[in-house]
Amino acid sequence: MQTFALHFCKLLLAAALLALTACGFHMRGQADLSFKTLYMQKSGAPALAADLKRVLKSNGITLVNTPDEAEMQLDLMLEQPEKRILSLSGGGRVREFELLYRVNFRTRERSQDLWGPVQTVDGRRDYSYDDTQLLAKEGEEARLYSDMRADAVREIMRRLSVQQKASARPSAAN
Repeated sequence: MQTFALHFCKLLLAAALLALTACGFHMRGQADLSFKTLYMQKSGAPALAADLKRVLKSNGITLVNTPDEAEMQLDLMLEQPEKRILSLSGGGRVREFELLYRVNFRTRERSQDLWGPVQTVDGRRDYSYDDTQLLAKEGEEARLYSDMRADAVREIMRRLSVQQKASARPSAAN
């Protein structure tokens, strides 16, 4: 009986692993970035800059102190959290809020004289509101903004990765 249970568990584990690989699942690894040094201007996004620095360093990118030392420059121009009323009760009390989070940034490679176009990353979350649970709802709002900031960091890393691959391709004119 024990050998049957052991074989059944092994079969179940193998089926689960097969299902994970069949669906295209793979663990998130390091970003494929072709530059090794980066200068970050963070004039408009101090909260995002701290999270982005941590991710860049974990991907083997060295953050330098001057633009002249960097292979790539990143200008975090704007980090804009916004809160809007989404719905009201019949008595005029707020029932739902909509949280918006926008980041504008641009990049420039060492070989380029001009900055690239301004790129935007947007996030949006809704949450129900109850003024009798004020502290809990403030905590929920902070977690939602933190999640949107983490999503923005991942999107910026994806765009840096894609941008590098696109600039490394030979031009069609050759």
